[in-house]
Amino acid sequence: MSRNDYSTQWDELAQVKKELADRDWFMGTSGNLAIRVSASPTAFLVTASGKDKRKQTDEDFLLVDERGEPLKDTTLRPSAETLLHSKIFQSSQAGCSLHVHTVPNNVVSELYGDRGEITFKDQELIKAFDKWQEDDTLTIPIIHNHAHIPRLAEEFSPHVTGDKGAVLIRNHGITVWGRNAFEAKKLLEACEFLFQYQLSLLTLKNIKQPI
Repeated sequence: MSRNDYSTQWDELAQVKKELADRDWFMGTSGNLAIRVSASPTAFLVTASGKDKRKQTDEDFLLVDERGEPLKDTTLRPSAETLLHSKIFQSSQAGCSLHVHTVPNNVVSELYGDRGEITFKDQELIKAFDKWQEDDTLTIPIIHNHAHIPRLAEEFSPHVTGDKGAVLIRNHGITVWGRNAFEAKKLLEACEFLFQYQLSLLTLKNIKQPI
């Protein structure tokens, strides 16, 4: 498969990377992105490890198979969490998955980590996850941050139950996926808004003084 065969997906992922970089969501080269190129057999583009994601280069992504192994000879290494993207593409029809480390998602994952989840209700942005009814809730699971990536992927996998979703990794970051790049980015933005809202609300409750 030549670069021309997946140039559209490359350009689409590069645009998402640029937008997220502009938000400072790739601190210290952290985070990784993936977009599906082929469903059968599974093949996807994933960010190369250790790259400055503020820059746009011909070495930003590499093509990998369902095991996360490069499909071409290369000196580049796939991002550390490539197996998480692989689980998503194997277990759903999702077209894109995004993984970022931000202060809000790390703090929320620590605050609610012992519960194993955080639930949002009466929040407009849960509609991004097709939660349209007045009493709907959005629950995002929080899993342990296993240093051994195959073990992390094993714990992550049961939470991939549809073509869109989100999982927090405690003190690590969030992974979201959607049917295409636009949807995945929308879900990520919604999650980050909800996390920042929750932290702001907790702060205000703590400093509120009696009248």
